[in-house]
Amino acid sequence: MKKIVVIGAGGHAKVVADIILKRRELLNENIEIVGFLDDDYENLKEKKIFGYKVLGNLNFLNHLKNKDYLYIIAIGNNEIREKIFIEHKDANYYTAIHPTAVIANDVKIGEGTVIMANTVINSSSIVGKHCIINTSSVVEHDNRVADFVHISPQAVLCGNIEIGNKTWIGAGSTVINNLKIGKNVIVGAGTIVIRDVDNGCTLAGNPGKVIK
Repeated sequence: MKKIVVIGAGGHAKVVADIILKRRELLNENIEIVGFLDDDYENLKEKKIFGYKVLGNLNFLNHLKNKDYLYIIAIGNNEIREKIFIEHKDANYYTAIHPTAVIANDVKIGEGTVIMANTVINSSSIVGKHCIINTSSVVEHDNRVADFVHISPQAVLCGNIEIGNKTWIGAGSTVINNLKIGKNVIVGAGTIVIRDVDNGCTLAGNPGKVIK
């Protein structure tokens, strides 16, 4: 049996936990949630999610590593996911894929990534480690998505696009074919990206313009 510790106890962690439970329910995967960890443990109003305990803060992770557990970083912020991964590189990470996701046979997905409900990832695309491919988003053919990227709900990446580390593609946005989007880019919700984007830029509008 796969036993999974979820790192995070907020809204995103609930969605990740639901993916794990859906895989058990719909795919009969031999899988179980051990519990949750969150650095805001002392201030949490609820110490359980779906009946599973929030075990403590991230320091508790060091007490769990001698057990045969898998981990998943269920935190939406790209920087924080990367920071936790760097601090706990020796952990074994689980990749959570919702049963309703449509993924082409030759797609490659890195460890710790979350693929949410009703997403589509088409042929020859590569998704890096600890990414979020959020609800009903589309990653078309031949895309290269680097590590710690967040593709928000209903965002569309058309074909042959490169996305750099820790970039955030906002909800409902579209990136047209054959573009390169740099590292640490923020694409605002609803933005239409029609040209390459340098590292560290923030875009908004239709067509997308650099605002920062």
